[in-house]
Amino acid sequence: MRQSLRPLLRRATVGALTLATLWVPGGALATAPPSPEAGRIPFAERYRALQHGGIVRAANASISCRATAAQLSCPAVREGGAAANGDFDMFYVDVDTDPNTYNSSRAEVRLPDGARATYARLYWGGNLRVGEQKPPKDNGRVLIAEPGGQYKEVLADTLVGHRTAQGADAFQASADVTKLVRESGSGLYTVAQVNVAMGRSTAGAWGGWTLVVAYEKAAEPLRHLALWDGFDTLGTGRDLAPRGLRFPKGASGRVGLVAYDGDRGRTGDSLTLSADRRAPVALTDAANPRSDVLNSTISEPGERPAARVPSYVNTLGYDSDVFDLGTALRRGGDQLAFRLVSQRDAAWAGALFVAVDAQS
Repeated sequence: MRQSLRPLLRRATVGALTLATLWVPGGALATAPPSPEAGRIPFAERYRALQHGGIVRAANASISCRATAAQLSCPAVREGGAAANGDFDMFYVDVDTDPNTYNSSRAEVRLPDGARATYARLYWGGNLRVGEQKPPKDNGRVLIAEPGGQYKEVLADTLVGHRTAQGADAFQASADVTKLVRESGSGLYTVAQVNVAMGRSTAGAWGGWTLVVAYEKAAEPLRHLALWDGFDTLGTGRDLAPRGLRFPKGASGRVGLVAYDGDRGRTGDSLTLSADRRAPVALTDAANPRSDVLNSTISEPGERPAARVPSYVNTLGYDSDVFDLGTALRRGGDQLAFRLVSQRDAAWAGALFVAVDAQS
């Protein structure tokens, strides 16, 4: 196995997890200085490995529309109706029983039997300015609980993206959580206290989290596993063209994307792949139309997606999608060029990962 990690501005960690303290109901969190921030963070490789295995991810939203008599359409929108976050008074998702948290949601890490996590990274982000203004000093911290476990505070271990644009005050932070996931394995993980504002505004409230997990398993094909992250608005497009990922003819693979503030039903965004400088192929599926890829979905191929609590179909501004690369890889090559475009939303891209069959 070949593997390289390139953490930036890493803080002191316990193993691979930045744990400030265990969460004790009624107790105070450890004091930590605000994480360093930048308005734009160019996409850069975070992790790469060549190993028998793959990548899975868990994800969920931290805020949704408030189901009240004044917002009768909220339940229908949660079930997949076309609407944008700016159409609603938004309120926190909170599924735990802890009175000290104001938002929490769960999602399943589903590792294959016998697999071992080799790298795991948690991404979280949201809009700080809606009906209220949240302080940015809390951007770089969240709580996470493993399946059956208690909350642990996680601090960002790299530069936090934080930028104000088109009425939104947007951020994304991330941290290495490999040790926790390796020891805990599959199951429902809970993430709480994502720094996101509630209320209503033209820009809308949005926020959520994604846990990306690379794993190894000897019985699976040899694959290139890679993860990139950054933070910037999309506009006319962002390109990512990793080299050195040699794949054979007829290869299979998947790509995952994390993005913020895409609105369902508002067309003009797309994700394309050009393999070995060939004509680009649009990545699309039943959950993600060709011209509305950033449509507030958490989706993946297969008939039995990973569990989420809650499992809203329309997340109202948070996308964490996995696409099958299908026929785009059929002729083989050594270069993949992804292009993500948003021509109508003030959308942000946060992370992209791939798992592609390797040339043996």
